Amino acid sequence: MSTAVWSNRVELNSVADSALKAATEFWFVVAAFGQFAFGFTVASFYGLTALRGDFDAWNRVLFHGLAPGATMSNAALAGHILFAAVISLAGALQLVPQVRNRFPVFHRWNGRMYVVAAFTQGVTGLYLTMHGGVPGTMLEKVAIWISGALIIVCAAMALRYAMARDFKTHRRWALRLFLVASGSWFFRVGFSLTVLLFGPIGFDAANFTGPLPTFWVFAEYLLPLAVLEIYFAARENSSAARRMATAGLLAVLTLAMGAGIFVVAAGQWIPRVRAAYDTRKSVTTPMSATISSRGVETAVKQYHDLKAAAPSTYNFDENELNNLGYKLLQRKQVKDAIRIFQLNVEAYPKSSNVYDSLGEAYMNDGDKSLAITNYKKSLSLNPKNQNAVKMLQKLNASLKCAQEDICGAI
Repeated sequence: MSTAVWSNRVELNSVADSALKAATEFWFVVAAFGQFAFGFTVASFYGLTALRGDFDAWNRVLFHGLAPGATMSNAALAGHILFAAVISLAGALQLVPQVRNRFPVFHRWNGRMYVVAAFTQGVTGLYLTMHGGVPGTMLEKVAIWISGALIIVCAAMALRYAMARDFKTHRRWALRLFLVASGSWFFRVGFSLTVLLFGPIGFDAANFTGPLPTFWVFAEYLLPLAVLEIYFAARENSSAARRMATAGLLAVLTLAMGAGIFVVAAGQWIPRVRAAYDTRKSVTTPMSATISSRGVETAVKQYHDLKAAAPSTYNFDENELNNLGYKLLQRKQVKDAIRIFQLNVEAYPKSSNVYDSLGEAYMNDGDKSLAITNYKKSLSLNPKNQNAVKMLQKLNASLKCAQEDICGAI
């Protein structure tokens, strides 16, 4: 082999190594930022609301929240949430080489805490799935069982090789553990990115079921693990072209991940951090109790009375009633949900979202005409509302089907 050819090959290998290292560092910086943002959100929202005794706030954002008298399930849910924050905040620190090299004692103790948190996360996840604390279809629950089992296995293997002082193998299992334990985070990021690209399709917002959640509940750990194995293979005994291709793949996925982080942060994390530091009580807390005991019309009157008498004590923001309406839809109290969404329309007549929600409630009730009316109003207020566009197409096709008796052809 000539000196020129050898020199070119060495240079190409050097470029490939640098590209793969740069792509890896890029991925880690973006992922660490997203993990810290998620961990801070979880710790702020659930921690501060718990300190205030406002556990109803948990139930306003969780599909299956705390249940009266369900001590074990409630404890499992609280532990699951607590260790989700630990995993997000401590996990990223474990992967920082500077921390590992300069502060080995901290790295070891943080790693022990992380392994315990991940193991507990897996166990509580399995428990909640088996005892009805997790929404979704049986297929989605199977995916969660697999995820919980993988977390437990990866935690055990990472600990085993650390104790054996086989640090190369330990780091491989630690990376796998980090990815599978971050499944909830990957789900939020991936799901939000999908909705950003294609709109809110493939799922029912009332109970959060459908092909899109089913896909992501598997992909939240299978996709990161697959990419990690590609990365491992590229680092060892592979061609420069393969390392370059892997670097390109990581760069593209990192950009997509960053977009997903931005969307979920804007739509969920920032509002929840604001809610964590908002000491006002949600107006839906007394309203929910009133609906259960005296009916929805009494609750509507209560809303107006509280708004007149204590406007600074209670939180009357748009999303408060919207969340209550979806909770009622989830419980199959469709008529009550419609009335709450109507109240939100009265309070926020210039919001596209409230008409969209009311349209969905009417669609659940089988009133296609009123559903179309409200989706049209939502679209007039926000012409970029792709959900309204898709729902109108679906509803108009359904009406045409019924009128022309061509249902079999649709």
